[in-house]
Formats: sequence, structure tokens, C-alpha cells
Amino acid sequence: MPNLSEKLKSDDKDTELIRKINGGRQDLFYELVKRYEKSLYNFGMRMCDTHSDAEDMVQDTFLNVFKYIEGFRYETKFRNWLYRVATSVCLKKKRRSRYAPDRELSLDEFLPADEAAISMDLPHWASQPLNRVLDGELAGAIRQALLDLPEKYRLVVVLRDVEGFTTQEAAEILDLTPTNIKVRLHRARLFLREALSAFYETD
Repeated sequence: MPNLSEKLKSDDKDTELIRKINGGRQDLFYELVKRYEKSLYNFGMRMCDTHSDAEDMVQDTFLNVFKYIEGFRYETKFRNWLYRVATSVCLKKKRRSRYAPDRELSLDEFLPADEAAISMDLPHWASQPLNRVLDGELAGAIRQALLDLPEKYRLVVVLRDVEGFTTQEAAEILDLTPTNIKVRLHRARLFLREALSAFYETD
């Protein structure tokens, strides 16, 4: 995962590139596409689960970015804005899907009413970014557990634990308060812990 200095350099490069694009160099837009298409596709796979839906999400996201890039506010990090657009596209696509469930399950149905009664000693994988374990032997189980999460919780855990956004950044992307992000992340991690408990020894 990029460190702070790498992120700042990337932000500067994005800003410089967008200024050039908005200055008339629209031919440079493909540089933005190349820079982010792989990470957006991976985000799409974790949210949509099918290659075609992930590819459609990436395409629709960049079409929207191209359409609205002239209105980009430079005080905003482009990556944050990009994922906000991608999240919106993903949610709209999900709502239109004929495979979408009639209702979204709540984690309240899976977790005890008294969350304080649940041990907060999360397994090792849950205290580190999930991208460190997604390629290991638990990849299939973790991916399925992510997909089993209700969408609003999946978005938070993917943005925070997989994509590496801060709580504040995730809140801005999803238009939520930092407190809401923390609550949803907490519940999502508990759900994932329970879903993957068979893979870990308990004390």
C-alpha cells in the first residue's frame, strides 16, 4: 500500500494532468484511464462479482469523469472523487440489476443485539489491510464473505481495508459521517470474522 509521500506525489500528478486536460489537452485523458483502470476494475469485482459488471462499471465511471472533469474542484483529491463516481455508478447498476435482492439484509440479523458481548479480539487478518490476504489461500473465502455483506457495509470495508482510504476519505466518498463509517466498518469486520472463523483457531 502506498505511503503518505507516494500518495501526495500521486495527488500532485493527478492535479497536474487534470489541469492540462481542462486546458485543452483532452488527448491526455487516457493517461488517467491507464493510471486507475486496474484498481477500479478490482474495486468493481469486489462490489459486483462478475467480470462484465466490473468492466461496465469502469467504462461508465470514466465516461462520467470525462463528462464532468471540467467541473473538478482542485482542492479535492482526484482519487477520492473518482471512487465517489465509481461508487455511484456501482450502486445505480446494482439497483437496475434483475438479480438484485428484494431487500438488503441487515447485519442486525446476523449479530447479537448486544455487540458489547462480542469479543473485540479480531483475528490477525482483520487488523491489517485485506489486500495483504486476498491473494492467499483464503482468497476465495474472503471474497465470498465480502460479497455476502450487505452492500452498505461492503462498500465501507472495501474502501477502508482494501483500497486504503482513511475514515474521513471514505466518509466523503459515501457522503456519510466519520462516525457512521466507523460503525459500519466495525460491524462489517465482525461479520467477516464470524464468516471466516472456521479458518482460524480460537483461544
